[in-house]
Amino acid sequence: MEQKKVTVTPENFSTLLMEGNAEAIYTRLSKQFQQDISLSDLKTVIDQSLAGVELVLINKLVINGEDMRMWTDSDRKMAVRVAFDTDGIIVGLHLQDMPPVNPTPPQLTNRIYALPFQEEWFVFWGGDDVVTNYHAEYEDQRHAYDFIIVKDGYSYAGDPTKNESYYAFGQPLLAPADGIVVSVINDIPDNEPVGVMNDQQPAGNVVVIDHGGEFSSLAHLKLGSATVKVGDTVKQGDIIGLAGNSGNSSEAHLHFQVSNGADLFSSKSLDIQWEGGLRPVQSDTVGGGSGGPTVD
Repeated sequence: MEQKKVTVTPENFSTLLMEGNAEAIYTRLSKQFQQDISLSDLKTVIDQSLAGVELVLINKLVINGEDMRMWTDSDRKMAVRVAFDTDGIIVGLHLQDMPPVNPTPPQLTNRIYALPFQEEWFVFWGGDDVVTNYHAEYEDQRHAYDFIIVKDGYSYAGDPTKNESYYAFGQPLLAPADGIVVSVINDIPDNEPVGVMNDQQPAGNVVVIDHGGEFSSLAHLKLGSATVKVGDTVKQGDIIGLAGNSGNSSEAHLHFQVSNGADLFSSKSLDIQWEGGLRPVQSDTVGGGSGGPTVD
């Protein structure tokens, strides 16, 4: 008897994984994806890691024409992330181990911080686990955020290879609290075409502010846009530069974090206490006088 053809969708994808149906999934992989992995290799991965595992949906993002879903197993030891394009083709599939839950509570900031912008921004990466926040895997960035601006499901309008097409590009960024500027990088070109990244200078243009032993970093700023210099005293809400696409950045966005030291990559990331008790996580929209996050 001829086997019934299975239509693979974001809604039934996890079921097909749990059933071990590698054949159906493989037919929906992009041509490039199929060049990178064979059906037998995909089947081996699924059989060894996912078949029979109970997957729990953690979050979903529909943005820039991609439908992304994230799951963990019931024991939260493993994470799965998949991305479908507008034609229902799988353009990304990522499996990773989740680090064990740390019994020690994260170190909170002593200060309370305002959002570093006024308009509504979208939390693309943010949360306490590697599923919703890839930074969480690294101690120096564990509580970092990546913010973009989204309108009608897209972070850009027009030519996606041009920085100017992105709503975040050139938007003012603000000091999140009073402090003294201790580091400014302002001469790194913005990546163009968009998608080509500069991993040699990962933070790109960046402003670091000392808030009394806690240091906020606003990274990936637009070339030449920093309005402050080392030694300047800033007040909460002062403009310190414009959002850009410099450094290891795939599109115009703001990387923001607070650390216990001035060096972004050798310090420990701190869990931010936000004004109003905000706890932004992936897919929240914050700012713009909204009074709190809203989930799209």
